[in-house]
Amino acid sequence: METEEIPSALLAGRRRGVFIDQVVNYAEHHLLDEGERGFNLTVLYGKDTDWATVINNCRRYPMFAEKQVVILKEAQAMRDLLKLEPYIDQPLESTIFVVAHKQGKIDGRSKMAKLIKEKGVMLSTKKMYDNQLPAWVEAFVHGKGLSITQKACILLVDHIGNDLSRIANEIDKLLVNLPAQKKIDESDIEKYVGISKEYNVFELQNAVGVKDMAKVMRIVKYFGANPKASPIQMTIPALYNYFAKINLVFGIKGGEKEIASALGVHPFFVKDYIAAATKYGAADTERAILLLQQYNLRSIGIGDSGVEDAELLKELLFRIMARA
Repeated sequence: METEEIPSALLAGRRRGVFIDQVVNYAEHHLLDEGERGFNLTVLYGKDTDWATVINNCRRYPMFAEKQVVILKEAQAMRDLLKLEPYIDQPLESTIFVVAHKQGKIDGRSKMAKLIKEKGVMLSTKKMYDNQLPAWVEAFVHGKGLSITQKACILLVDHIGNDLSRIANEIDKLLVNLPAQKKIDESDIEKYVGISKEYNVFELQNAVGVKDMAKVMRIVKYFGANPKASPIQMTIPALYNYFAKINLVFGIKGGEKEIASALGVHPFFVKDYIAAATKYGAADTERAILLLQQYNLRSIGIGDSGVEDAELLKELLFRIMARA
């Protein structure tokens, strides 16, 4: 991306997302040469600045360069953000003004939004669906010059959840420790991210799927001894989503490709869902979903008498798996 391709008026991000961080990082480190940045790069933070300071910096002319870059991070924390409208309406051509607004959203009908669209570019990012996360992780890792096994990918996603910034940070930590062109596997995730490759929600749901009671109890015992590894308030919703997908299998016509598409999972894991559906049957799958709903309420203190989380989870899983 060349500097000339960036509108000089405004490049604004809204809502949350690692994509906004990537755009801001590019603007901060790549729009100006190293020698130009000392005089022509200004980074401001919404909570520490005001509209007058921002506008004064934007109206300053570059020194020994054709462009200057002004970046306003955490714009959502700045008071009187709307007072930037006059500058947005009449921006300085030699200033590239980048605004990162990462929480909430700008009303598309507002005067500011209309000015941004007229004078510059508005980048709007939406939260990614859970079933899109593995593909995003694979693409992100590939873009860094590495690859990742399916199991390691799912392990990372299941543990961190739908937080692209955290996932990206963990992958960057892996990059520091792993040689180029290495395939990231479960051992790497365990060693550098701190997620046990044997005792995690992914392994728990697999053990529940095949009704391996001994393995399930070992994992639950580990969770009890290491509460931060997988809090029950995260474990039960994950199991609920797992059984909800198993339940969908019964109504899908077609083969593994069609099932993978309907469930929103990688084809690599389809056989596991089919096997679990066969193991439980439709009636016991629905029963498991009802139990998970009931115990989810108990896990947050509704209708519960103070049973410890590990015991509550053990009781839940025993009731789910006890029926043949």
